[in-house]
Amino acid sequence: MRCAPPPAAGAAPWAGQGERSPRVGTASCASELAPHAHHADRRGFAAMWLFWRTRNRFSIEELRYLTDQLQKIHVVYEANKEFVVEALRSIAELMIYGDQHDPLFFEFFMEKQIMGEFARILRISKLSRVSLQLLQTMSIMIQNLRNEHSIYYIFSNEHINFLITYSFDFQIDEMLSYYISFLRAISGKLNKNTISLLVTTKNDEVISFPLYVEALKFAFHEDSMIRVAIRTLTLNVYHVGDESVNRFVSRVPLSDYFSDMVKHFQKQCIDLDKLVVRSARNAEPVLMASIEDAIVQIEDALYYFSDVMSSGIPDLGNFITENILQLLVFRIVLPSLQRQRTDLWISVSTSMYLLCCILHIFKDKDMASTVAAALFHQPDCPDRKQGTPNGCTSEHDHGISENQVSNTSAEDQSNADKPTSSSSAHLQCLPDHPSASDFCQGNTLREHLLSYITGGDGSQALGSLCLFATLLQTKELDESMLDALGILPQRKQHKKLLLQALVGEDTAERQLFSSSSGVADDSICSDFDIYIRKLQSNYGLQCHHPRQLTSKVHRYQVLDALVTLFSRANISADVRVVGGWLFRQLLPHGEDEFTAFHLKLLKDSHKDCSEKLLEESGGCWCDLLLPIVREAWKNCKKVSN
Repeated sequence: MRCAPPPAAGAAPWAGQGERSPRVGTASCASELAPHAHHADRRGFAAMWLFWRTRNRFSIEELRYLTDQLQKIHVVYEANKEFVVEALRSIAELMIYGDQHDPLFFEFFMEKQIMGEFARILRISKLSRVSLQLLQTMSIMIQNLRNEHSIYYIFSNEHINFLITYSFDFQIDEMLSYYISFLRAISGKLNKNTISLLVTTKNDEVISFPLYVEALKFAFHEDSMIRVAIRTLTLNVYHVGDESVNRFVSRVPLSDYFSDMVKHFQKQCIDLDKLVVRSARNAEPVLMASIEDAIVQIEDALYYFSDVMSSGIPDLGNFITENILQLLVFRIVLPSLQRQRTDLWISVSTSMYLLCCILHIFKDKDMASTVAAALFHQPDCPDRKQGTPNGCTSEHDHGISENQVSNTSAEDQSNADKPTSSSSAHLQCLPDHPSASDFCQGNTLREHLLSYITGGDGSQALGSLCLFATLLQTKELDESMLDALGILPQRKQHKKLLLQALVGEDTAERQLFSSSSGVADDSICSDFDIYIRKLQSNYGLQCHHPRQLTSKVHRYQVLDALVTLFSRANISADVRVVGGWLFRQLLPHGEDEFTAFHLKLLKDSHKDCSEKLLEESGGCWCDLLLPIVREAWKNCKKVSN
């Protein structure tokens, strides 16, 4: 005869059924042997203790006992809830042990239909502690079971879908966390075989997928950990690669999830800009911490979008790309860079940061090329002039004399060195009287970016430099796009012309061995032409087409802006570092390719920096100057390599 468990664990079930616990040893004669009752009780407890000590906890008998006792329970209430909770926890331990040591455990699990027993316990229980333990038991089992047949059985018979769609009380503390962990554990075991057990199909088309549908209900929960878990779950679904499931999640209304995600991301960007503007006025530690947290959330969202686009579902990738371009880039970022007042407007610095993030995180050629081509967007401007940011053109371009170049640039440089009134704290209000660094509304975004380098404040100059550097390092961009922007590195430019010369292209040969070029290079635009036309036809954006200019003209415009930057006073070290790196990538092979204006400004800037360095070198710390410079130079070489 099987002995009953100790009262702490076993009394509750029998109390619920009206049964009496069998007695052990001579304790059954206690009423007749009253003088010896004390000794009888001691012998009875000793026998029970000996039994439980020698009993193997991880055995089929233990699993059978727990299952039998659960089957006897018809109502779960306060008196027996502790046993139910402990039984559910112990069954999970036994199943994990059996999965690793003895397949008979799971055979018994299937024979007794314990999954159905779990569902029955949930139906007859109104206690939150039992529901919590059941969710935890299922999560632990699903996460730790290694045998694929075990997972197939657990996912079959609709028991999992019943648990997924059950109406848990999420007002209770921890209930939602346990439920989300349960959903995520299921998604971690999805593959092309198991996912078919969780969907309902009709005519080979998925019409129901409770795991995905229920998860999306919490996609925008206030708890960031829950949002991350839902994103992980959706990615697990997308990476399965089931065509029918992919079509299901790409159809309305489920596809609205991505437009809602982009709208939520749009709101995050606007909130970040508000924090940035406030921090420019009052840099409080709490405010800076909020900015860092907002940046983390924005970058996490972009990485999630990128992961979805790389999951192999073209419809989702195209949907995300279109929503990012339409709701964020074209509606907010580009107008803000041009300082056009719209209903949704953010600062220039935040706009540049968002473009850098999009280019850096999205490894998608279509997205990167569209953003790069959009930098040539040109609103209507009747008096538009094509030139460099400081108002003069390179002497390589139109034959301007050195004196004219020097005089014009010197005047503009004096204006550029004056403090500008614009800052990130005042970008919400457009200036009534634009400064000399401001462009007319007809200039392209690329020219606006160059103007921020030559005449913008520190954050605008740094943001513009970082954006050009990010574009240059974006591997998804074709060289023709970099060439049109004027940031194709000199080594790549020389390599391209050399290859064209070797195959007998006369134009390339003339350009390769000529220090100046007035010949229009029709090879500048290839991908560039395609995406310029796409912007005009698909999005209605008018773009300035620089086909009449050569690639050298574009590059010298950038070089002109960088040289002007180096001669500016009171710019931060970060601006000089990024500008120096970009300048090095575009650096011509010899002085003969520089304009006299460029050389003069560089020499003046070098002389000024040398004088300031000599002034700072005086004092007790001058002995440490050489070791510091030597160590810093090592780091610089590592970065450049």
